[in-house]
Amino acid sequence: MKKKVIATVTALVVGLTVSATGVASADQRGGKQPISSFLSGLVSNGTITQSQADAITKAAENAAAAAKTVMKEKYSAFNAVITSTLGITLDTLTTRLKAGESLATIAGDKKDALITALIVEVNRQIDAALAAGKITTTQASAKKAKTSERVTNMVNKVREIGKKGAGKGQRASTISFKAA
Repeated sequence: MKKKVIATVTALVVGLTVSATGVASADQRGGKQPISSFLSGLVSNGTITQSQADAITKAAENAAAAAKTVMKEKYSAFNAVITSTLGITLDTLTTRLKAGESLATIAGDKKDALITALIVEVNRQIDAALAAGKITTTQASAKKAKTSERVTNMVNKVREIGKKGAGKGQRASTISFKAA
């Protein structure tokens, strides 16, 4: 029974951590209950031991770090597509986005080529997630059906980079949605 509870708690914590990287940290952010508080309640009522709580916390932190690494890789891929398609440096791209320009404005007459290249990259990432067993064929198809519209909207949108509350931690030169 305790193993089922531990497995359930671990799955819940890891799932929450991966979907909201930053929950795994042991501090109070944005009114969210820190994971340590949640687990200490389970330790207090005897559901799990402190050692198990520590293991769950460590697993959640590791999952968050892995998710952050994956997102950095995706951002790098998007950055590479954008800069190579437009023939500009990452510094130039970042500066212009921070100045309030949209990718469409930056791209100019290369806008359609940029949208096409980003669609290819998003679909490549969806295919990779499918091949890795992270999503189903149905999920991949649903994501791909929305890719063109989402990429077009993202390219045309002017982002408020660097303003309080705008895209929490969002880098100026990245896609603002998950491909997979």
